[in-house]
Amino acid sequence: MRRPVLRNLFLASGLLALTQLTTPTEAAAEARLALVIGQSAYRTVPELPNAANDAKGMTELLGNAGFTVTTASNLAQNDMRQAISDFAGKVSASGADTVALVFYAGHGLQIDGENYLVPVDLDPKREADIPLQGVRLNDLLNTLGALPTRARIFMLDACRNNPFPALSGAGHGLAMVDTKAGAPGSFISYSTSPGSEAEDGSGIDSPYTTAALTVAKQPNLPIEEVFKRIRVAVAQSTDGRQIPWESSSLTTDFKFFGESSSGQPALPGASSMALASGTRSVEDWRKDLQGKDAKAAYELVITEDTVPAYQAYVELYAQASFTPRLRTILERRRQMLAWERATAINTRASFEAYLANWDNSDLAATARRLLLRVQNRNYVLPATVAAAPAPIAVALAPTCPCTTPSTPATPINPAVAPVIKKRADDTPPKRKVVETPPKPRRPPPDEVVYERAPPPDRGPPPGAVMQGIGIGIGLGMGMGGGGRGGDYHNDRGRY
Repeated sequence: MRRPVLRNLFLASGLLALTQLTTPTEAAAEARLALVIGQSAYRTVPELPNAANDAKGMTELLGNAGFTVTTASNLAQNDMRQAISDFAGKVSASGADTVALVFYAGHGLQIDGENYLVPVDLDPKREADIPLQGVRLNDLLNTLGALPTRARIFMLDACRNNPFPALSGAGHGLAMVDTKAGAPGSFISYSTSPGSEAEDGSGIDSPYTTAALTVAKQPNLPIEEVFKRIRVAVAQSTDGRQIPWESSSLTTDFKFFGESSSGQPALPGASSMALASGTRSVEDWRKDLQGKDAKAAYELVITEDTVPAYQAYVELYAQASFTPRLRTILERRRQMLAWERATAINTRASFEAYLANWDNSDLAATARRLLLRVQNRNYVLPATVAAAPAPIAVALAPTCPCTTPSTPATPINPAVAPVIKKRADDTPPKRKVVETPPKPRRPPPDEVVYERAPPPDRGPPPGAVMQGIGIGIGLGMGMGGGGRGGDYHNDRGRY
């Protein structure tokens, strides 16, 4: 009786071992490619020593996570564009089951609602130089977004202070990027909240990269959970001055280190929990926070990083020491949401709505400039179109995150931007067409005489030649080109 039992045990053990060897892990089942850029040696402003360290640390981490890493440092504009193009070529050749990750450490700027990565050779004399000398973040996102991939991950430690004195009108930090507005399958993370500035750190790495190097190593963590923990770690290390932010349109799960790295089980339902957390209202958050300690509630809302969560906290914990800090974060987040919507819609009404609530913000000067740029788009519309209801203002009011101003946007405020006045009769006068009476034609002769052709040594009489030319021109201009001939005659005289 023992032989069959032992034989079955050995057989089961062999099958289990074979299954473990042949079943690929998540990291092995997908291709992983990464581009790491570290910008330290800026030529016209002080260096960023930590950016080089950040790139080195992330290169090592991603290599251990199964990525094939391309590292590029201190890139000028052309070199950065070439590096992005070469990386896109590798991603395209790798196939649709590829995870593409880009990590960038260095300076970043927002100009006119656009985000730019800063090459080391950038030397702007005015804000208008940035689109010419910088590298648009949207170009990077769109280049990879156009490729069939499993996931695209962007980690930007780029929200440091603006070091260029000539760009005094630029907004602080980076503008929001809504990944849901583009191709699905993207995840983008900022080292701090949109519109805020990140710290370079006192250690060898920035606070954001320091946290990422520690948290991402933990096995079996979905990417959403990884960056929630990074946010809490950075908030703690900077005493709340820096709160990382992310936006996701991922359609598949991703883990830096899967089950093969440890015997620990994966966290159940982490991705679905992350998705549900973004849909909770202020009332839902009040119920969740009710009765919790102020510090525990603070860490919970920091983890989720949503406007309803922050709103519920400041209402319930008005006297807590964390409340002034969260109130500042809440105010800035509402402002950046309104700014993102205004620039996305990009109309006179959208910028008027933004300025109605945020006229004293650091982005107000940019809003006025963009308003001047778009105000001439108000063309004269047909009556059926002009009768359509006015668009609703889109800027978020500073007192309520869930509603928009109830009144429609008013005409341009002269204090905000000059109004170009039009004359009362805006329809150009119709052109008066003078009909020229047709010239009387000579009646045909009673008889048609066919003359014998002249001898070879004689040509037609000069008078006959000139008469034939005149008749040909007259018929051609009168019949074939009457419309244009009339125009030439009326406007420029007879040729």
